[in-house]
Amino acid sequence: MENKKIQNLADKIIKAISQIYDPEIPVNIYELGLIYDIRISKNLNVEIDMTLTSPNCPVAESLPKEVEEKVMSLKEVKSVKLEMTFDPAWTKDMMSEAAQLELGMI
Repeated sequence: MENKKIQNLADKIIKAISQIYDPEIPVNIYELGLIYDIRISKNLNVEIDMTLTSPNCPVAESLPKEVEEKVMSLKEVKSVKLEMTFDPAWTKDMMSEAAQLELGMI
């Protein structure tokens, strides 16, 4: 039961994050591959590892805050800890097939 509860929350988190778009690329940040990992504890505390398309991204300050706010808006979530990383550096290969298709890359 607990695993199902966590999986349902993971799905909700992905859906919430998928509403956030990179301002320079018309694809949501989840499909872009900017979210490296989402971990949910038994206590429903969420940890997210994410990156940006580049360290000089113009939304380097606002985008992580937007992710935190979207995830915290889910009533089940107790807390959110977001970790920014550039290791590994983001590349276009991290984009989902749907994102690549949408951008005409395949």
